[in-house]
Amino acid sequence: MPSHADSPFMLFPPPYRSFLPIVPEESFPSRSTMVRGTAVIWTLKRGQGRGVFQWIRQRPPGLSLVVVLPPGDKLASLEGRALEVAERARPHSVLPHHPGLTAEEMVSLLRREPPDLAAELVDHLTWRGMPLDQDTRRIIRRVVELSSELTTLKAVCRGLYLSRRALGRRFRRRGLPVPSHWLQFSRLLRATSLLQGKQSPLFNVACTLGYPDGFTLSNQMERMVGVRPTVARKRLGLEWFIEAWLETEWQNGGLRLPLRHLPERTGKDGSGDGASQPEPTSRSTPAAMVAERPRSDTSDQGKSSEETATARDEVGSTPPAGNKAEKETELQDPSDPSSTSGSSGKRDEAGDHGSAERSEVAV
Repeated sequence: MPSHADSPFMLFPPPYRSFLPIVPEESFPSRSTMVRGTAVIWTLKRGQGRGVFQWIRQRPPGLSLVVVLPPGDKLASLEGRALEVAERARPHSVLPHHPGLTAEEMVSLLRREPPDLAAELVDHLTWRGMPLDQDTRRIIRRVVELSSELTTLKAVCRGLYLSRRALGRRFRRRGLPVPSHWLQFSRLLRATSLLQGKQSPLFNVACTLGYPDGFTLSNQMERMVGVRPTVARKRLGLEWFIEAWLETEWQNGGLRLPLRHLPERTGKDGSGDGASQPEPTSRSTPAAMVAERPRSDTSDQGKSSEETATARDEVGSTPPAGNKAEKETELQDPSDPSSTSGSSGKRDEAGDHGSAERSEVAV
C-alpha cells in the first residue's frame, strides 16, 4: 500500500488552506454535501496502474479535478492510457509541471470564470451520462446563453423559435426538468460564477442578472438548489453547484433519468422511493386519487389537462336542453292538432312520472 507521501493525489477542501494527501485505497465521501467545493489534484506519474485510473474515474461528480502534468522530458514516457483517462475524466484544469503549487494559486484557479458557461454545463451533463441528442444539447446551450439577457420563458421561446408547449413536450419526453427550471438555474449558475470570480456584492450580482434585489436571488437559489449565496461564494467550483441542482430535481421528480451517484429518491415521509410507492387503496374516490397523485408526474398532468379540454369541448358542442326543445317546437306545425296533442301527451306523461317519483320519495 503506497504511503500518503508517495500518493499522486491530494484533496483541496474548504477553507482552502492546505492540501490533504489521499491514496486510491481510500474511498471518497459518499454524501454529496461533504465534497461540495472540494478539488482533487492528480499529478501524473509513470507507472500508475489501472486501479488508479478506475479510482479517479469513479470519483463523485461534484468533485473538481485538476491534473498536473510531469516535466517535459518525462511526458513522453507516460502511458497513452494515462492521458486518455485524464481527458475522459473531464478535469477542471490541466496544469503544466508545477512542483511548488500553493494554496493561493489553487484558489485563483478555482475562482476563475469559465470562458463558455453554456458549454461548461452541457459538457458536464454529457459526462454525467445524460442521453441528450444534438438538438436538445443545442437548445439547452441556447437557453444558458439567453439567460444573461432574458428573464422570462416567453422571451426565451421567441429566441428559440419554439412554442412553450413544444419546448415543454420535448423536455418531458426525455425525462428532463421543465424549461422554466432550466432558465432559472442558468441564471443562478451565472450568479454563482460572478459571486466566486469577481467577488461582487450580492445586490450588484442580483441587479446585473435582472433580480429586484439580493433577497429574491437568495430565496430562489435556496429553493432551486438548496444552498444560499454565501455558501455558493465560499465553496469554489461549479461542478458541485450543478450536482446540487440535479439532486434537487431528482428528489422533486423533475429529473427522471437515474444518473450515477444520485441518492435514493425519498417520499414525503422521508423513507423509500416516492415514485415507486403504490397508491393506497383505502380511499377510492376520484378526489382522493387526484390528491394522492404525485405532483412530479408531468406526463399525467398533461394527459389530464388534455382530457379536461376534450371534455370541455364536448360539453360546449352539446346544445342545451332548452334550445333543443325550442327547435323541436319550431319544427312542429301549429295547425296540425296531432303534433300539438302529441307534445301535450308527452308533457302529461312526464308530469305523471315526476309525481310518481315524488310519491315514492315521500313514502
